[in-house]
Amino acid sequence: MEWLWPALALVLIIEGVGPLLFPRRWRAYLFHLSQQPSNSLRRMGGILVVIGVIAFYYAS
Repeated sequence: MEWLWPALALVLIIEGVGPLLFPRRWRAYLFHLSQQPSNSLRRMGGILVVIGVIAFYYAS
């Protein structure tokens, strides 16, 4: 369980880079995402979860 906090910290760092360095583009990207249908967002989220699980499996 000692890997959880470093992993969460890394996610926060990666997620924070976009708004920190490119706030206007980040805002436009989020606006574009908010206009997408729910099914598209759900599919994209599912794909990201599957990729994350596979990456976690190979990393551990």
